[in-house]
Amino acid sequence: MKWTMTSLALLVASQTSAATLSAQLDKQLPSLEQLYLHLHQNPELSYHEVQSSKRLADEFKALGMNVTEGVGGHGVVALFQNGEGPTIMIRADTDGLPITEETGKPYASKVTTVNASNQTVGVMHGCGHDIHMTSLVGTAKQLMNNKSLWKGTLMLVAQPAEEVGGGAKAMLKEGLFSKYAKPDYVLGLHVSANLPAGKVAVAPGYALANVDSVDITVKGKGGHGAYPHTTIDPVVIASRLVLALQTITSREISPLKPSVITVGSIHGGSKHNVISDEVKLQLTLRSYDPEVRDQQVATIKRMAKGIALSAGLPDELMPSVYVHEEERIPSTYNEPELAVKVKASIETAIGQSNVEKSEPVMAGEDFGLYGRTDEHVPISIFWLGAVEPTFYTQSVAAGKTLPSLHSSKFAPDYPLTIKTGVTAMTQSALDLFNQQ
Repeated sequence: MKWTMTSLALLVASQTSAATLSAQLDKQLPSLEQLYLHLHQNPELSYHEVQSSKRLADEFKALGMNVTEGVGGHGVVALFQNGEGPTIMIRADTDGLPITEETGKPYASKVTTVNASNQTVGVMHGCGHDIHMTSLVGTAKQLMNNKSLWKGTLMLVAQPAEEVGGGAKAMLKEGLFSKYAKPDYVLGLHVSANLPAGKVAVAPGYALANVDSVDITVKGKGGHGAYPHTTIDPVVIASRLVLALQTITSREISPLKPSVITVGSIHGGSKHNVISDEVKLQLTLRSYDPEVRDQQVATIKRMAKGIALSAGLPDELMPSVYVHEEERIPSTYNEPELAVKVKASIETAIGQSNVEKSEPVMAGEDFGLYGRTDEHVPISIFWLGAVEPTFYTQSVAAGKTLPSLHSSKFAPDYPLTIKTGVTAMTQSALDLFNQQ
């Protein structure tokens, strides 16, 4: 009976705090929606997140947190120690994309910038980072306004340059886990363009992929298009290579291990009747297993050289294969035990019917770096549904493709998405703070 009464008391206390948090969030939603609209209408590209980071820093300072700006570029770290307990880090990314928004929304971004090619391009939060930032602020308000409900250290990280794979690296290199705090857990969320708002999906284990960018320069001996026998045509060599690359996944890597090798760009030549001296290819590689990633790179180098040799090219004209190590993003591995806990917490917060188990995707996210340090910190990121529910249902029923992340037409149902994100993240953090 004693155990039953204690359990009942804990259940009542939990339900009471949940009701209190929900009522508080309802009051905060108008200001959070205004914050979202501000961030959405003022996106900043990677490495230029000056105003976005300042706004988040000001929000955290207003809550009484210890805030450090300029970490790893325009990163922000906010800390609050609330007695003895675990350190929980919650991360949001802050950068936008060079996309001209075409959603037709009255609050659409009209920001433009000039890119490296001196072209004027639009800037848009086409990957939901405005939702991520707003949810982080909303979660911070919930936790800081209810400090009696948890004990430990809250660590909030506003991370720049996620879209180019540089932000997490820079913040970790600057001592994120040594100068500030070493977290016991790291949590994150990411909007989903394939899930209705109000729902959440969690993938224990691998959630997102290794991502590598590779440049290949295929060389040759150019000449007149009318006399191909006097040349060694790099267009033909490059074409052979493109086809050969497809056999790496189908014939060299185990079919039980996911692998994607895509040639996204091929450029060579300048005129109909001129055989050029070189052709340039740009590739993206995707995998989960680090060994598969290494096999992809090694095999690409072997094939490129082998095909060039078979075409009769001398050693000095062998293809060059350049792997952009500075842009490399490791796969995101949701520590299974933590992911299960997070899933259970979110089910408590928004209902079991609104939480799904998701499958891994081949997109990349530098969030995975936080779990690949020497400290081996458990991490977990969940998908936050962002599609207006009625539009989602109608689109699925009609077999229509939904606007994807990075689409100029991606427009989240921001009021419901923000409410769900804050509720889910707050409950996840509270349960981790209070676990026995």
